[in-house]
Amino acid sequence: ELKRRLGFLAEVGLDYLSLDRAARTLSGGEAQRIRLAAQLGAGLTGALYVLDEPTIGLHPRDTGRLLGNLRRLVDLGSTVLVVEHDADTILAADHLVDLGPGGGSHGGRVVAEGAPRDVLLRPESPTGRALASPPDLRASTPVDAKGPHLELKGARANNLKNVDLRIPLGHFVVVAGVSGSGKSTLVRQVLLPALREKLGLVTERPGPFARLTGVGPLARAVSVDQSPIGRTPRSVPATFLGIWDLLRGIFAASNDAMVRGFSKARFSFNTPSGGRCPTCEGQGVITHEMSFLPDVVSRCPACEGKRFEPRTLEVRYLGLTIGDALELTAEQAVDVFRNHRNIASPLRTLVDLGAGYIKLGQGSHTLSGGEAQRLKLAAELTASSHHERTLYVLDEPTTGLHLADVSKLVHVLGRLVERGDTLVVIEHHPIVMAGADHLIELGPDGGDRGGRIVAEGPPRAIAKKKTATGTVLAGLLG
Repeated sequence: ELKRRLGFLAEVGLDYLSLDRAARTLSGGEAQRIRLAAQLGAGLTGALYVLDEPTIGLHPRDTGRLLGNLRRLVDLGSTVLVVEHDADTILAADHLVDLGPGGGSHGGRVVAEGAPRDVLLRPESPTGRALASPPDLRASTPVDAKGPHLELKGARANNLKNVDLRIPLGHFVVVAGVSGSGKSTLVRQVLLPALREKLGLVTERPGPFARLTGVGPLARAVSVDQSPIGRTPRSVPATFLGIWDLLRGIFAASNDAMVRGFSKARFSFNTPSGGRCPTCEGQGVITHEMSFLPDVVSRCPACEGKRFEPRTLEVRYLGLTIGDALELTAEQAVDVFRNHRNIASPLRTLVDLGAGYIKLGQGSHTLSGGEAQRLKLAAELTASSHHERTLYVLDEPTTGLHLADVSKLVHVLGRLVERGDTLVVIEHHPIVMAGADHLIELGPDGGDRGGRIVAEGPPRAIAKKKTATGTVLAGLLG
């Protein structure tokens, strides 16, 4: 039985893991495949397995192995339901259900279903259109070898083999490699905390390394991760993007508010002295504690989710109450507030990032990790003119993005580089890797067989190498 179970770990590509490896040191892809190996080993039949984006954290080289094991579950007599954006996974399905036609209020409908090759030929299928169109690749900017570089010497955390990392400043840099090759360890556990420590910023202790040089041109180092922007209904995209005060000012300056003597404070749902609904205290929802069961959250019966009491909701701007404004999606709000640049600009950026369906008053606790990350990006991209040179670290920013939105994301990320910032992105998506100015590949494999830089340079140079990433790029770039 022991050999049988270890055999399943090897089949999903985890034969390099030591059995005493701490779970917290596993990458997302490794943890996912361990759970899959456990299910393969259970030998259940007649089960329904639901997987939400199982290719997250997986290099394209490993996707085929994952799909082979999902097929084994089906062959055992089970049903596998996968929520996914990966092209290889979509084409490998027996039955494809395409939802759309857009996101948020523009979606929620089954626009096409059937065998993948049939669905993808239908003009009403957004996924079919995305796969049929040639990718819109970002044009790489050549890196000057004599230009400013950030250099990290002798990184040795986890499986890293005394790695020397060289990051060209002011460029779009992608760190790629197969699952478990040491990408997150190198960038998030060594480089980022070491740089923040050198800049005198609060940080955790960096992993072991020899030295870090070339910090001079940088003033900030920021991780734009997928952690929540807040954990309660009081934290909403409008407050996070810094436009809520501006919106309150617009309503307070309206004729309706002036007649009633309402100041800006009246339109706050966070302070008792404002005009918030007394029943839900401005949250728009009522939370019912259920002892040992999960809390039940329902819409407030007094304000019907509008967050404010009736008199405050009598004030209107362009026919909208302050509660209606919070119900607008970013896409709708761009049109409504198009004459208010400081409001429209961050919202337009959010739309460009493929998250235009997010509502201004949506509780941040309801946002996915990918949505929270794109909100943070929108906030950084619309920062004030006093912006300081920054190194941004992003870990898999394509998480949750439809195929059609990946190219949009890459072009928007390019704006950070255009204003002089440095972008270090950990990513497996071929379109992101192909759009880099400088690509660094770790490998050649995972665990002890990884932890080395096996290739680096512009994407077209990597495409000529026989590495895992080079093979993928060769197919995309020819």
